Amino acid sequence: MSPDIEEKTDRYEELLAEALESIERAPPEHTPLYDAALECEEMAEAYLADGRHFRAEDDLVNALAAFSYGHGWLDAGARIGLFDVPREGHLFTV
Repeated sequence: MSPDIEEKTDRYEELLAEALESIERAPPEHTPLYDAALECEEMAEAYLADGRHFRAEDDLVNALAAFSYGHGWLDAGARIGLFDVPREGHLFTV
């Protein structure tokens, strides 16, 4: 396996973990949009856990894919207003 995939997997795991810590659900509680935000957050957390599992199994390709998908859930949620996120920096594309 190339050192590039190791570095990229490390970077994407960090990005997803940091993004998860930085989000706040934007919609009011007990609304369908709040439920949607919660589901997006849960999917991102599941992909983080999956990626860490794949990494422990030395499956860096699937680990990187899982970390990328997880971040995609958060980034999409931020773009449609489900999350309040930092507007500056490297975590989100909004």
